[in-house]
Amino acid sequence: MKSNYLVVFLLSFFSSIYGQSQTISSKVVDGKTKKPIPYVTIQYGENQGVISNEEGRFSFVLDSTTQKLDSIYISSMGYEKLGFTYENLLDSVIYVQPKAIELSGVYLFDKELEVDDIIDRMKERLPQNINNEPVKQRYFLRQSVFGNINKVDFGFEKSSIEELDKEFIDSLARIIPRNSYHYTEALGDFYKTNKAYKVNVLKAANLYDKKDISSFDELGKRMENIFKQNVKPDSYLKIKSGIFSEKIQVDSILTDMEEEEAKELEKEMKNDTISGLVDGQKHIFDELLSEVFYQEDTKLNVVNKSRKYKFELAGYADIDNAGVYVVDFEPKGGADFKGRLFINIEDFAIMRIDFENLKNLKNFRLLGIFYREILYKGSMHFTKLSNNRYDLKFVDFSFGRWFRFDRPLDVIEKNKHVKGRNKQNELRLNIDFRMTNTNKWELVVFENTVIDQNQFDNFKEDKSVKATYLAKYDPEFWKGYNIMEPNQAIREFTVSESN
Repeated sequence: MKSNYLVVFLLSFFSSIYGQSQTISSKVVDGKTKKPIPYVTIQYGENQGVISNEEGRFSFVLDSTTQKLDSIYISSMGYEKLGFTYENLLDSVIYVQPKAIELSGVYLFDKELEVDDIIDRMKERLPQNINNEPVKQRYFLRQSVFGNINKVDFGFEKSSIEELDKEFIDSLARIIPRNSYHYTEALGDFYKTNKAYKVNVLKAANLYDKKDISSFDELGKRMENIFKQNVKPDSYLKIKSGIFSEKIQVDSILTDMEEEEAKELEKEMKNDTISGLVDGQKHIFDELLSEVFYQEDTKLNVVNKSRKYKFELAGYADIDNAGVYVVDFEPKGGADFKGRLFINIEDFAIMRIDFENLKNLKNFRLLGIFYREILYKGSMHFTKLSNNRYDLKFVDFSFGRWFRFDRPLDVIEKNKHVKGRNKQNELRLNIDFRMTNTNKWELVVFENTVIDQNQFDNFKEDKSVKATYLAKYDPEFWKGYNIMEPNQAIREFTVSESN
């Protein structure tokens, strides 16, 4: 009898081990150059796969729900497609050999097309190839925000308020962090129609330095105390910069709120905080999707303003077992981008587009205010759905801006109830502020499922979900989940105690 119990125990033990999830991690490297290969497709199950990060690293989770293939298949443009057993991928480095782009003659055509004919047919087929039906996408989205302040000079000239002296103004410049990094990672389901979005966030993390925010809060309190001690409540502030000026009533700044109003404001702020993550994800999707090549207002105007570009057929290749034309593009005149299109040979759908701006997309300068859009670079990949239309499966997109404010600034207190000159106090600065900001978005769509309108309408968003704050990267946070591996900068991110 005891032996029977032992057999049952051992069977249960091994069954539990077998049923547990297993994380597979590896790195894809060019077999010739020994350099990592970014954004490689790794397919490990029926309609299931991941994409490696910019450093070639990837991981995925196998569990009882995974419909395993006989092998794990690794494919990337310009490389041999390879199959590996699951055991061969455990904590290993995978070397993939380059494959030359196959030129004309490999694929058979009724009539070989010139590159302009390919572009024309691609544009003609857009309405049939773009997915307009409701879709549910299981996604992982990482947003990386990098801020670099190149110069802060408040240019103190005069102040009638003793506390607002040059030393204090200079201390404001020193307290502003010169470099800031903010990473947001989220896993969820994205519900999309032509007119609306909905998001179900399953898990999310925020990595940033809270000290950067607390230093601004402390600064705000110090400024508030200075104004309370030196400025009359019935005064108004005239803020003047060059020929522009604006009046602000001091009472609206300094008057304490009634207790009931304070509670109402606190309630509103709480609601905004709760809805922030879900609405923030929808806002990012809105930004990304507005830049897809077929959108009317996209800056990436290679398709809707194709006459401004020169196209050249570079050869042929394959993506997801489909033959594609490889078409390079560059400006013909005053256009902004260069890059490469991968166009399906059978249905002329764009399956991938790589792009990079060659000049600033926007240059604005007026009365000491400068703004430039200096970086617009990325890659977008598309996959065929069950309805034979195409939708996004991967995005790597970076958008960079430069800003400068170089203007005089006067803050003048005036009070009409004071006899004589109504100017009470004045602070005069000559500000020179310059900064660069770069946003990088990485989107991986693991599953694309066509749904009906009722499924979209019946889904209710849960806006109570919040992101977990992390002061440093925690490799255990995403354990058991399929995500895009973090790059080295994220893995090494930690809040410095000396800040």
